[in-house]
Amino acid sequence: MQNKKVLKGLLAVSAVAAMFSAVGVQAQTSLSSNPSQTGTSSPAKPNTSGKTTHEGTIDNSNSTGMENRAKQTGGTGSSGMAGHNASGMADQSAKTGSASMGASGAGQAAAGAATGAKLSASDEKILKDMAMADMAEVEGGKLAQSKSQNSDVKSFAQQMIDDHSANLKDVQTLAQARGVTLPTEPDAKHKAMAAKLEKMSGDAFDKAYMKGAGVQDHKTVHAKLMAAAKKAKDPELKALVEKTEPVVAQHLKSAEQMPKAKAGTTSGK
Repeated sequence: MQNKKVLKGLLAVSAVAAMFSAVGVQAQTSLSSNPSQTGTSSPAKPNTSGKTTHEGTIDNSNSTGMENRAKQTGGTGSSGMAGHNASGMADQSAKTGSASMGASGAGQAAAGAATGAKLSASDEKILKDMAMADMAEVEGGKLAQSKSQNSDVKSFAQQMIDDHSANLKDVQTLAQARGVTLPTEPDAKHKAMAAKLEKMSGDAFDKAYMKGAGVQDHKTVHAKLMAAAKKAKDPELKALVEKTEPVVAQHLKSAEQMPKAKAGTTSGK
C-alpha cells in the first residue's frame, strides 16, 4: 500500500511538470511570433519626418529648415548681394573700357590724320635736301674707309657713315608718312666729287676728302639746317631738323680740328 501511494505521488508530480513545460513552450512560441513584446527591438528604420528617435536615427529637421530658409533668402541674401555687386562692377568696367577705347580711338584718329598730312613745297624741299646730304656723307665716308691710310681720316669717315645713316632712316620714315618721294642717289655735284676722289690716293685723297666732304659740305648743310629750323612748318619736320643740326655742327667742328688730315699727311695716325 505504501508503494502505491508513492507511485501515485510521482505520477502527480510528473503530470504537473509536464503541464508547466507545455505552458513554457507555448509562451516561448507566442513571444517569438510577436517581437514587440520582448525586451529587444529591431534596428530603427529611417525616420522620414526627420525627427530624432531614441534608436539613433539622424535628425534632419534643423538642416532641412536651414536649407529651406537659405532657398527663401538666397535671392536677397549674401549671394544676391554678391551677384548685384559683380553686375555693378562689370557695368562700371564696361563703361570705363568704352571711355578708354573712345579716347584711344580719338588719339589714333588724330595720329592718322597727322600722318597723312602733306608737306608744303618748302618743307618738302627741306626734307629732300636732308636726304641728299645724308646720302652724300655716307657714300663719301665709305670711299674714305677704303682709300685713306690715315687713322684720323678713317675714324672721321666711320662717324659720317654711322651718324648720317641713322639720320637718313629718320628722314625716310617721315617722307613715307608724308607721301614724299626722296632722291635715291647723290646729286650731280656730289657724283662729280666722288669721281674726283676715286682717282686720288694718299695725301692728296685725305686733303681733298677732309676739305670737301669734311669742312665745305658740313658748312653748307649746317647753314641750311639753321634756316630750315626757322622756316619749317610741319612740327615733325621741324623736330627732325632741330635734332640733326647739332650733329652736323659737331661734324664740322671735328673736321676743322684735324690739321694732319687737312695737310694730307699719311702718318698712319
